[in-house]
Amino acid sequence: MAVVISLLRGVNVGGHHKIKMEALRALYDSLGLPDAVTYVQSGNVIFKTRERDLIRLGRRIEDGIERTFGFRPHVIVRTPADLRNVIARNPFAKRRGIEPNRLLVTFLAGAPSPESRDQAQNLKSDLEELRLEEREFYMYFRSGMARPKLTWLTVEKVLQTPGTGRNWNTVRKLLEMAERLEAS
Repeated sequence: MAVVISLLRGVNVGGHHKIKMEALRALYDSLGLPDAVTYVQSGNVIFKTRERDLIRLGRRIEDGIERTFGFRPHVIVRTPADLRNVIARNPFAKRRGIEPNRLLVTFLAGAPSPESRDQAQNLKSDLEELRLEEREFYMYFRSGMARPKLTWLTVEKVLQTPGTGRNWNTVRKLLEMAERLEAS
């Protein structure tokens, strides 16, 4: 069985779309996705599956969440190999002084159009640095994430595809957990 990481958008944020992680793991089990483990309360689930079509798998999870919890978040799925590529392609990796808690990777549901990619690359901000790599958007917040000048909603409008962000520490931890599940 393959190991897959699912990233739920907008779960347990600001008191909305609440899901207890125990209930989420139970849902995955009921969907035939065994060995589900979660990381923090924001909807990160690592599990095993025989499904090869990750888009169909994401929709199946969205359907299950909607039936069970009454709302439908975007579910973005990646493999451990995908996360290894995200880490390898980090455009900020060779720079000194990059703080991992200020680096956000937004995982996109799909690849943006060439026009959207061009527009996103031209977004400018004095406080944030932006890089688009394949299906991930890297944002480094020089002054921290608390009060960004450029918000994700602005970026998402330009990219015209939904996404969900995870800080660099979380990305690395998710890969570590996925690799541990692969080895089991």
